[in-house]
Amino acid sequence: MQASRWNRRRDSVPSRNGGGEVAIEPPEAASPLRPLPLLIFGSRWLQLPLYVGLIVAQCVYVFLFLKELHHLVMHAWEFSEQQIMLVVLGLIDVVMISNLLIMVIVGGYETFVSRLGLQGHPDQPEWLSHVNAGVLKVKLAMAIIGISSIHLLRTFIEAGAIGQEGARVTTEAVLWQTIIHMAFIFSALGIAWVDRMTQVKH
Repeated sequence: MQASRWNRRRDSVPSRNGGGEVAIEPPEAASPLRPLPLLIFGSRWLQLPLYVGLIVAQCVYVFLFLKELHHLVMHAWEFSEQQIMLVVLGLIDVVMISNLLIMVIVGGYETFVSRLGLQGHPDQPEWLSHVNAGVLKVKLAMAIIGISSIHLLRTFIEAGAIGQEGARVTTEAVLWQTIIHMAFIFSALGIAWVDRMTQVKH
């Protein structure tokens, strides 16, 4: 009965060129995986608790942000401009780390675990439509550079107190933090170059 149904569909579909009829092949059913490939492929779900743990970490950062914001509001009239700037930079730092967590959770789950099925969703992130392992690494590297820039800016602001009593940073700390930041930049450039070369070869 199934074969005769497909035969009727083949007889009823005309060719676009007007030269006869075009046969429509029935869809091929996916063959079930053997036990070992099924076990190996299913092992990707072992990463699920890791992403759930990152969601918990995201909740902790939300609590930290609200705590710092409350501290800023309650002591706004006591803080100097520099102190307010440092607290605000700390809030920005928390937000950027939170963005990094979102990229790892959403992009990592979509790339390595399972599809999220967000095609056509109005809130789908723009970068998620073309994310892959290479793009995800580049975006994570750029996010780390942004976080490092915030830390370096805070250090430069506090560097004005170097040599004074109660200074929180030293000249050597500023130097090493700058070197580490430059290492992040060169690492990101290397990752982006390797990803670009891989795309060109393919």
